[in-house]
Amino acid sequence: MTAFPDTFLWGTATAAYQVEGAWNEDGRGPSIWDTFSHTPGLVTNGDTGDVACDHYHRLEEDLDILSALGVGAYRFSISWPRVQPGGQGPVNRAGVDFYSRLVDGLLARDIAPVATLYHWDLPQELEDAGGWPVRDTALRFAEYARLMGEALGDRVATWITLNEPWCSAYLGYASGVHAPARTEPAAALAAVHHLNLGHGLAVQALRSTAARDARMSVTLNLHHVRGVSERDADAVRRADALSNRAFLGPMLEGAYPRDLIADTASVTDWSFVLDGDEAAACQPLDVLGVNYYNPTLVRQWDGASARETADGHQDGAASPWIACEDVEFVKQPGPYTEMGWNIDETGLTELLVRLHRDYPDLPLMITENGAAFPDEVDADGRIRDERRVDYLNRHLTAVTEAITAGADVRGYFVWSLMDNFEWAHGYAKRFGIVRVDHDTQLRTWKDSAHWYRDVVAANKLPG
Repeated sequence: MTAFPDTFLWGTATAAYQVEGAWNEDGRGPSIWDTFSHTPGLVTNGDTGDVACDHYHRLEEDLDILSALGVGAYRFSISWPRVQPGGQGPVNRAGVDFYSRLVDGLLARDIAPVATLYHWDLPQELEDAGGWPVRDTALRFAEYARLMGEALGDRVATWITLNEPWCSAYLGYASGVHAPARTEPAAALAAVHHLNLGHGLAVQALRSTAARDARMSVTLNLHHVRGVSERDADAVRRADALSNRAFLGPMLEGAYPRDLIADTASVTDWSFVLDGDEAAACQPLDVLGVNYYNPTLVRQWDGASARETADGHQDGAASPWIACEDVEFVKQPGPYTEMGWNIDETGLTELLVRLHRDYPDLPLMITENGAAFPDEVDADGRIRDERRVDYLNRHLTAVTEAITAGADVRGYFVWSLMDNFEWAHGYAKRFGIVRVDHDTQLRTWKDSAHWYRDVVAANKLPG
């Protein structure tokens, strides 16, 4: 059997818009995802998060599932428009009370709360005023962080400022496949900066409240970029700068990488970066959250052959990969998940080892890892999701290999606790270890949930 450190933290994760529902109840304001999902043609089957998993009304039931799983932590996100409907001004007490009940319910079950402040649901009023491409959004985010620190800071063990700012910036403002569906490359790079700045200001704000003794973190979906051959080193460098170092640089080193500035000079002059911004973005962190699903394979495009776009965007359509016109994103060999992502756990080991090499004093935590498969309920009511069990086993083994290689990995959160609203895919993709019947809201444990419960209890992998 493969064992984990005695202090290893086991958890699972969700996000507010994906599970809560109750989209217009108790004073909650609209978010960019409400607008996006209610716009015809943007989400598969016209699905919305209006009901989602009805977590808002089924809180106690879901807390009991977490308790039965035996996890030591639960990563959830706070809906900004639920607690501050317009993104500024006083808090909405009903919204804060919901998260207070959630936190207290976790603590009563000996589960550590891990709160993400921003998992993509920007209040629509702030987007109407310009969204993340404008500086004021970062300032509003810091104020929101302060309010949440004052409300929950005495009870939340770990605070995560942002979830996957790569998606917020590039998918939201460059390719437009996520809310707010804008295709403006220069605005996307401005969003990158204001997300970085907002992160740093939010950490400072939290540390001015009762949250000062909690762990501070951010969650990045870092791309483990590989080249097809040694000739593709510059393609790897460009993709790595845009996807990884655009965030690691300011957040952990206090400066944007110079090659990123040069690569994107035709798009923007970066004049939105003001004196002191990079220092403000670089705040001491207690742990770095890492989301991993699969690696990225690139090569230099020769300009003559058809260009591969295996990252998901269509050639000729708006791309999230700004100023990477000469980079091909190459389809990788299977097997694949239902998302079309290849399964390759070696990328996780290599990514964790790289982070340990580059930032040896910063502990790491896997804040998301999981897979979507078309799970079926068998005649006996059982959900035999063997492929998900295999996926999780492979990736947890990869974590142990990274630990053996020296990486300081403190925990692992499976994505996701339950099937939920999978953004532009609606309810067509199922990531949960607990199945949700979206017609009845019935929760059913899949085999992967039973397997994960046993791994958590034993603190080691079977076999």
